[in-house]
Amino acid sequence: MKDQHITPENAQLILSTLPEKIQLALRTYALEIDFPIEAVLEMAIAGFLDQDSMNFDDCKPLSGMTFMKKAS
Repeated sequence: MKDQHITPENAQLILSTLPEKIQLALRTYALEIDFPIEAVLEMAIAGFLDQDSMNFDDCKPLSGMTFMKKAS
C-alpha cells in the first residue's frame, strides 16, 4: 500500500460526515496535543481496532480480539 495515512483532504471529508459535537471534540483534541486533525482521526480509528497502535502503520486489526461462533 503506497500511503497508509489519512490525507488532510480526506480528514476534512470524514469530519464533515460526523455530528458537530464529535467534530468539535476531535478538533479541540488536535489543538490541545498540537497534532494535525488527520493524525487524530488516524489515532482514533487505529486505537479502536488495535489498542496498542497509534497509527495505521502499526495497526494490527482484530489481533487481540476473539470471536465466538453462535450455535445455530
